[in-house]
Amino acid sequence: MKRRDAKNAKKRGAAGTPRPRTEPAPAWPAMAAVGSGGEIVSLNDPGASAPGTRVLTAADPDGWLVLRRSACLLAATAARDALPGRVLKIRHSLGCGVWATLRDARPGAPDRAPTAREAAALEARMRELVSADLPIVEERMDYQGALALFAAAGQHDKVGLLRHVNDPSLRIVRCGSFLDLRQGALAPSTGALGAFSFFRHAGGLVIQLPSQDDPLSVAPFRPQPALMAIHREHARWGDVLGVHSVGELNQAVADRRIAEVIEMSEALHDKCFSRLADQIAARRPRPRLVLIAGPSSAGKTTSCRRLSLHLRVLGLRPVQLSTDDYFVAEKDDPVGPDGKPDYEDIRAVDVKALRADMAALLEGREIRRRTYDFRTKTPSRTGETLRLGPDDIICLEGIHGLNPALCEGIPREATFKIYLSALTQLVIDDNNLLSTSDNRLVRRLVRDNAFRGHDARRTLSLWPSVRRGEEKWIFPYQGEADASFNSSLDYELAVLRPFATALLSEIKPGEPEYATARRLLDVLANFTPIPPFGVPPDSILRETIGGSSVRY
Repeated sequence: MKRRDAKNAKKRGAAGTPRPRTEPAPAWPAMAAVGSGGEIVSLNDPGASAPGTRVLTAADPDGWLVLRRSACLLAATAARDALPGRVLKIRHSLGCGVWATLRDARPGAPDRAPTAREAAALEARMRELVSADLPIVEERMDYQGALALFAAAGQHDKVGLLRHVNDPSLRIVRCGSFLDLRQGALAPSTGALGAFSFFRHAGGLVIQLPSQDDPLSVAPFRPQPALMAIHREHARWGDVLGVHSVGELNQAVADRRIAEVIEMSEALHDKCFSRLADQIAARRPRPRLVLIAGPSSAGKTTSCRRLSLHLRVLGLRPVQLSTDDYFVAEKDDPVGPDGKPDYEDIRAVDVKALRADMAALLEGREIRRRTYDFRTKTPSRTGETLRLGPDDIICLEGIHGLNPALCEGIPREATFKIYLSALTQLVIDDNNLLSTSDNRLVRRLVRDNAFRGHDARRTLSLWPSVRRGEEKWIFPYQGEADASFNSSLDYELAVLRPFATALLSEIKPGEPEYATARRLLDVLANFTPIPPFGVPPDSILRETIGGSSVRY
């Protein structure tokens, strides 16, 4: 596409950003375009000017992901220019930004804390690249040529990813001196990426970006020490496993040591459950109610069962409850702003009935277990009776487990609250993240198809409501937790790839969920599939794919 001069580009709201003529100029910088079939393309792509396309800005969820991906590319380009012999590694997301570390360019070099001089040099170069408004160009390159260029540039992460690829040609991205494998649409030029802040934090670097609510202004930074602690612990697990990237995971499959990776991953999980059980048993006064909460598809149900087993080893007898069993009937479901049922709203739970049952149990009275049929969307009482002995405890799991509304009338010291997350430390390569929310979405996609009768379109259409609900009903209560547990398994997307690919491929161009389906398929394509028979029967992953030995 033809470039415009900077003055005219400013009037359009983005430096050097051509876009389809069919759309009025957005007030915010244009990030990418959505084609008539729903595919997301870079604005420098010839298809971006086709009839029926529309512009994406960072106010759109998909546009914001393009912004974050492009900002990571900008930072990687700046690091290559400003810090020869150093590599910037994007480790994980952090609120409206990302957290990164530096390391030496040699293979296997450990991360290290950046100096103030290095951080200043990096930021200065990023600002220069924005001012230069360099084009971000996509092109096709033959496999051998691309491999040679990455090897010559010392980009071992890209070489490792290509080791298990044999496509004759590859989609390559160029930004100044930096070469990358395309992992999704990118901003048309560096001039569209000027809204960011850059600073040292927690032994690394933060690139803070705007929020979707205001794509022109950098969002306030809110330190999250508990979240950082979870990420750091999981990064140490990666050190133990020798797996930090998709390329390294694929190599473990090729080397036939993936069984060892799976065994060690599961052993680390089991160690965490044991540690949590020890904390609960040692607490004085002894908690009568253990609450396990977390966002959708974090593995709450299996975690509750496995923790209960460890508590029984310590002489305690947990009675297990789930807030999912207290969902209201379909006719009483609350409705979100999009007009769809909002299952994340606490009003979707019969809180009154749940509190009454917990009170009865804590008083030593008997109740009949309540259950919810997800296919007919109706609650009922079973014939199973429950009673709590004097020294027994309740283990309650569900997305609202940390919400104080569930525990009204129960003294805080009588509770022990656990926050579950699924925060992978795995990255695609040094400057391309694996999204934690995408990881959970793939889990939910496979699980809901297997156990709730939902096709991929239904799951993807409900996901924006799920994410809004998490922001409102789950994440604000993380500070209530007495302990945290990361349920992510670094090998899981490789196991889920065949299941999810089959489901996502049923979504066709022109359908509203097509862009998300294509993005997830592109992510999954990086993984060498792992057969599911190697997954232990008590794994959290069995909650998604089935075949669990854990009784639900």
